[in-house]
Amino acid sequence: MTQLPAPVLTTNALPHALPDCPNARVILFAMRRMGAHGLSDARAAHGFFTGFGEAFRRPLLLMRALMADLAGNATVPIAIAPCCCARMTASEQVLLAILARVETRTEGARLLMEDLLGQRHVDGALASAAALAAAFADEGRPVCL
Repeated sequence: MTQLPAPVLTTNALPHALPDCPNARVILFAMRRMGAHGLSDARAAHGFFTGFGEAFRRPLLLMRALMADLAGNATVPIAIAPCCCARMTASEQVLLAILARVETRTEGARLLMEDLLGQRHVDGALASAAALAAAFADEGRPVCL
């Protein structure tokens, strides 16, 4: 008789609730869409257009740059849930925490980025995160948790 693996509980795979901050939700949506469908995903672009209006290009470009930096520099898997999930993975929560604190608590954000990517050379990805957070803040939409 073969034994089936134990079921994975949702609270283990998706331990965090969705953020209350609408700006963090835009980033989470774009991260999930780009992670699953590529950097040129039209729905992610539409989400930025809807949220930012005519000023959507800078945040969208910087979101794409951050996702490319994360994918190119990660030495460990970064878990991203499907868009329909009403909870977040630990990796998604860490990335949002990085974006929320990169401008005010840079060293803490650096340590989180090092853990997220599984390496100690994170300057490029951290700069991309800082630029994205600044783009949101410049439009009056700071990322908070």
